[in-house]
Amino acid sequence: MTDIDFKKGNGLVPVVIQDNDTLQVLMVGYMNEEAYNKTVSEGRVTFFSRSKNRLWTKGETSGSYLIVNNITSDCDNDALLIKVDPAGPVCHTGTRSCFGEAAAKGFVYTLGKIISQRIDGNSEGSYTNKLYKKGINKVAQKVGEEAVELVIEAKDDNIDLFKNEAADLLYHFLILLKTKNVAFEEVEEVLKERHKGK
Repeated sequence: MTDIDFKKGNGLVPVVIQDNDTLQVLMVGYMNEEAYNKTVSEGRVTFFSRSKNRLWTKGETSGSYLIVNNITSDCDNDALLIKVDPAGPVCHTGTRSCFGEAAAKGFVYTLGKIISQRIDGNSEGSYTNKLYKKGINKVAQKVGEEAVELVIEAKDDNIDLFKNEAADLLYHFLILLKTKNVAFEEVEEVLKERHKGK
């Protein structure tokens, strides 16, 4: 449990809500100790509404709950960062974030989740699931084919075709990772560790 100092802000602490997959900031709210304890116990974000002067669970009327993945405090223990899996649009305007539409940066994690859902859910008619069912050799072969196509496009001057082949390679690489039961984050961790050694 995080040791939060609620006294500094007259009983309230600011809370930054971040998408667990893309790391996009979704919204900012406030919590008192009661809202914090409810959030921890229920696993859904509850704020203290300053305008309504009461606890407010995000999604209580819309169903767009913020499912808690991780809670951390800042270095002074007077602000919170909560990583969530949103159950729908976060902003009252209908957008994913109160700070505008979702950026493409970080979408690779959303795509990885979609790939996992199609495979784990045995989605009928899904190309992803059909390829996965063919086994590791076919998946690896497809990654190789996409890599060759990317190399060929790299030698030409059509940047749109190059970007599309790069996207195809990344997509099939994510299927290969799923087939090997390796998360994309684990590959990032290897890169991070390599960088530490420099």
